[in-house]
Amino acid sequence: MGSDWFDFSGFLKIFWQFSWLQWIMFSILSNAFLCLFSIGLYQFIEKTCRKDLLQEKNHPVTRSDFYLSLLTVFCNSLVMLLGAFLWKNTWICIDQNPSVASVLLETTALILLMDLLMYFFHYAAHLPFIYRILHGKHHEHVSTNFLSLFVLHPFETLGFGLMILALLVSYDFSIISITLYLFINLVWGTVGHLNREFFPESFDRFFVGTTRFHNQHHLDESKNFGFYTSLWDRLFGTYRS
Repeated sequence: MGSDWFDFSGFLKIFWQFSWLQWIMFSILSNAFLCLFSIGLYQFIEKTCRKDLLQEKNHPVTRSDFYLSLLTVFCNSLVMLLGAFLWKNTWICIDQNPSVASVLLETTALILLMDLLMYFFHYAAHLPFIYRILHGKHHEHVSTNFLSLFVLHPFETLGFGLMILALLVSYDFSIISITLYLFINLVWGTVGHLNREFFPESFDRFFVGTTRFHNQHHLDESKNFGFYTSLWDRLFGTYRS
């Protein structure tokens, strides 16, 4: 099954014809929407999930959390604009004839490759000098709240975005693979920062980076640096069950 299942060329042509003003508006609005979606998803799960709390109570939402979250949305918008620039100048090429199999393989590859890159990036963020400057604010959230995912130093947000763009430059992924990966990333980040375990306990056996897995990292900052999986932590000896 190729391009007949969706007209990717027509879809991409719309964005190709965007002016830079339209790109700026689109990137800001779409990233603001994704942030609000994450907050709504967090609140929905918190109200409907009956599983026990991982921490006694959620971290209080502060004014600095709110401002840092807005800054994260702005930085994500900059990454999207850089991606559009690279695409318009053919540094990034989009596969316009994907099959279902290629979409599944590409999405899986993006998850595993980004999980590896993020492991090393996250591990480096915990080096004492870098931690004090960049990552310490995020770890003030020993327990979490609906903004914890977005409480990041701008350099962390930009670094994460540049890793994604580096992968997109290196291989012609399809737009649906990229979209699926970004959606999974947002949902996984939201679920990972819940204050309730979302996944069944059995998922630990499948190397899944569960809610409890990431919560353990907030409790013990020397363990569990992975994001989507516990694979790299198990491999490099930083896993805590």
